[in-house]
Amino acid sequence: MDVTVFSAKPYDRSFLDAAAGTAHRVTYLEAHLTPGTAVLADGADVVCAFVNDRVDAAVLTALQGLGVRLVALRSAGFNNVDLVAAKHLGITVARVPAYSPQAVAEHTVALMLSLNRGIHRAFARVREGNFALDGLLGFNMQGRSVGVIGTGRIGAAVVTILMGFGCDVLACDPHSNPTLVERGVRYMELPDLLSASDIVTLHCPLVPQTRHLIDTAAIAEMRRGAMLINTSRGAIIDTNAVIAGLKDGVIGHLGLDVYEEEAALFFEDLSDQVIQDDVFARLLTFPNVLITGHQGFFTREAMAAIAETTFANITAFAATGHALHEVSVDKA
Repeated sequence: MDVTVFSAKPYDRSFLDAAAGTAHRVTYLEAHLTPGTAVLADGADVVCAFVNDRVDAAVLTALQGLGVRLVALRSAGFNNVDLVAAKHLGITVARVPAYSPQAVAEHTVALMLSLNRGIHRAFARVREGNFALDGLLGFNMQGRSVGVIGTGRIGAAVVTILMGFGCDVLACDPHSNPTLVERGVRYMELPDLLSASDIVTLHCPLVPQTRHLIDTAAIAEMRRGAMLINTSRGAIIDTNAVIAGLKDGVIGHLGLDVYEEEAALFFEDLSDQVIQDDVFARLLTFPNVLITGHQGFFTREAMAAIAETTFANITAFAATGHALHEVSVDKA
């Protein structure tokens, strides 16, 4: 099949080429998928999209007009896709449901440890010859209460790591995981978890019910000085509410690998430009904030798994008309 890959970086190509082999003809584009760039998929049977590509009704309509029959997402999330429009237009949407939960889980805990012990600040200081320890006082992870919101594959992997540190793990999820309960994880309602946790970490999908789940009201429930980590989707938190929480000290540390307006920023080198997003720029002024650019998934193992599952979806669709991991309005 002819496959057009949008938002392609050099590191994507090596993994995707290996997974595609000679069975498919692949064209790589650095451009994001938007209504204006959809025309670049002319001649393709399949469009491969990433997390910050737009797959809304306008884009899908344009793709259908070009003959595209499958949108293969190389991500687990699909909140950027208009599934209703896809169904109406007869376009199949497939995703990568589980590439490497450990990759994101390990990055999540790395953010916790870096914020707690001031690793990012210490690194900058030492390079300038400053070996003072003032402002770097942390706390032992052992015995701390950590609230995990969302205990799917990634959340469960985070729980496993945290229990190895000796943390008291709390959880909030509409569906409790019996294995985690057997290991001593306590499930509770969100307000109770927020008030009982020294650290809160988010691992839920972005759906209407979870958009701005962490808002002004939720932050008011948190322990004063608590750490908040988000490696799921940016819009799970209300960024302006979080900034207010940082300013008044309710949030003691903030670690982000995602941002609700990240599409204009992440995955690009903007080091020679002025950041135009004033909210994001405000976040960067806080010494107790650590932001990474959506790199939680970025390990060799995860990239290989993403590529392999993406082309397994494409190969299955070519053979049967159905992808292995289809997502639709009915299944979402």
